[in-house]
Amino acid sequence: MGVFLIPRVKLANGFHDIISLLYEIEEGNRMTSQSFGMKNYMKGALLLTVAALLVKILSAIYRVPYQNLVGDQGFYVYQQVYPFISFFVVWTSSGFAVAISKMLADIEGRGGTYGEKRSVSRIIFYYLTALALIFFCLLFFGAQPLANLMEDPQLAGLLKVGSFITLCMPLLAVLKGNFQSESKMQPVAYAQVFEQMVRVAIILVGTIVLLQYTQSVYAAGKMAMLGTVVGEIAGIVLLLYFLKRQYQPTGEIANVKVWPILKEVTIYSIAISMSALLLLCFQLVDSFTIYKMLVHSGMNTLEAMEVKGIYDRGQPLVQLGIVIATSLSLAIVPLVALKANQPNGRGAKPFIQLTFRSSLIFGVAAALGLILVMPYVNQMLFKTDAYSNVLKLYSFQIVPLSIILTFTAILQGYSKLKGPAVFLGVGIVLKYIGNIIFIPRYDVMGAAIASNIGLIFTAAALIVYLKKLTSISLANRTFYKKLSIACLIMIVVVQGAVYSLNSLFTGLFSRFDALIYSGVLVMLGAGAFITAVAKMRVLTEKDWFLIPLGRRMAAYQLMLNRKK
Repeated sequence: MGVFLIPRVKLANGFHDIISLLYEIEEGNRMTSQSFGMKNYMKGALLLTVAALLVKILSAIYRVPYQNLVGDQGFYVYQQVYPFISFFVVWTSSGFAVAISKMLADIEGRGGTYGEKRSVSRIIFYYLTALALIFFCLLFFGAQPLANLMEDPQLAGLLKVGSFITLCMPLLAVLKGNFQSESKMQPVAYAQVFEQMVRVAIILVGTIVLLQYTQSVYAAGKMAMLGTVVGEIAGIVLLLYFLKRQYQPTGEIANVKVWPILKEVTIYSIAISMSALLLLCFQLVDSFTIYKMLVHSGMNTLEAMEVKGIYDRGQPLVQLGIVIATSLSLAIVPLVALKANQPNGRGAKPFIQLTFRSSLIFGVAAALGLILVMPYVNQMLFKTDAYSNVLKLYSFQIVPLSIILTFTAILQGYSKLKGPAVFLGVGIVLKYIGNIIFIPRYDVMGAAIASNIGLIFTAAALIVYLKKLTSISLANRTFYKKLSIACLIMIVVVQGAVYSLNSLFTGLFSRFDALIYSGVLVMLGAGAFITAVAKMRVLTEKDWFLIPLGRRMAAYQLMLNRKK
């Protein structure tokens, strides 16, 4: 998510939510789906976005039972290799597929022939096939050197199994891109959910069965990698099924220039997926540095694996926090891309301001909420509350990540790609340097510090860059003051509830106790924050109407501020 270059095709990630919401505001807002000429498209787009959110939630949630099955050492094994494999999955689904759909839609938009579209698709398929073979060879035959660089030779087997996912890239990207370019979102949505469900089922069921015969966490890791590969294959099979039902070959192959096509699809695919790849790059840095440096610092190998596995617990928590923080605010970004194309882009400024404010509100709420309840959530989900302070700092990443994802998308709407790419690259370098400096001194706390430094720099650079580009004031002091007060209220309510619970119970001894604490604290904290935000009107009722599910928040805000 986070790509809104494409006025016709990639409005799927959010635009439909705005249309459906505004469509319900009867006469007051006269903004209907008909005014955009996309009524039928939006139905499919809504399905695609719901599917994308389901996939993200499933991707975060399944790691909890997996960690419970294999323990922290087994979770370390999986998370060491996970970013290598996910890099290609994200680049394919969020990068190449969207780039292809944009290029094909552009051809149709300018009156191009079906033969031209077939030619472009064929060229890109051959190009992706060549890339896939190169990446496969690098991962499969380079598995042992990569594992040795991570100083865990047994990871080579996982890398070899996972390398086969690269061979799925060409067909999956071209199929998804073609369906999306024709506004046929249902096949893509079904395929995304189906491949994720197959993946999760194989990972969890396969691991349960495997652990009956062996206690090897590396064997369990191979099963997890196999599940990812089979999931992608399942997605391809389903897309081919839809293609067989709908495909009607017409038109001759047209002559087109190859180099401009390759250049465009490469640049767009990287630009589109770079914000999603940022967190994976940070995880790659961790894979190559944390375990190795912990061992070099004198920690024994088993303990180092477990500590890295505990540190990796933060990844699914942050991923869930990002879903909450960005799925709502990103729904506004397509309007930014739409308005940015108007003279001087003036119409985009109110939407940019709302995007920043909403992403900051949701990001701060998710991060602060996790920080406040971390010891209890940690034990509830992962059996122990070990390294909760590290995970608290890790969770703060949600705030800069929420800004990075939304601002990268906004800048793409202005066709600004180089600046964000440079900032993201510098952020990755800062993360690596930070790991080298801080891990020997603070263990995994140092890795969390380094991540926050890299992300905060990237977010700040994007904010400054956008402000210079648009000469916009993102928020006034009153906004920050009200948001700070809402945060303070949440802290007071949660800490007060913790004190009360501790006086009623004898302490935290079991996961069930942690479940009770977590449930009570989350409800009280979220309720206090939402009520404070509504009472102080941090966002106006009109602003809430532009955010998916914001109608209820607007109604609640009106009720709280109703004059008696």
